[in-house]
Amino acid sequence: MSQRLQRLADQIQRELAVLIRDEVNDPRLTGFVTISSVKVSPDLGYADIYVTIMEPELNDAMTKHSHEQSLEVLNKAAGFLRTELSHSLKTRTTPRLRFHYDEVTARGNYMMDLINQAVTKTEQNEADE
Repeated sequence: MSQRLQRLADQIQRELAVLIRDEVNDPRLTGFVTISSVKVSPDLGYADIYVTIMEPELNDAMTKHSHEQSLEVLNKAAGFLRTELSHSLKTRTTPRLRFHYDEVTARGNYMMDLINQAVTKTEQNEADE
């Protein structure tokens, strides 16, 4: 990715984080939305936004299936977010926004949680002996 596209992707990531936090008030969007990365196409036609959604409970929070409704909300709000984003970007065109669930970050968080549980269990077993 060229340096210009990377700068634009970084700016889109910063601006969208604020817009989603402040402007998207849909009750179906239950968790805390974190933008992991943004990839802008070379022709500036599309921006693929990879998000993770941190739920208050961690029971089934790491699967893509549990966040389909939140992704649907974000994709339906994409037109509004694109319009708001166009006010702050200094480009002739604003890319169309496509939201995707970032499974890499979610799986990494899940693995860290499993490791922490194993370490805690090992420490408890050693303390019991």
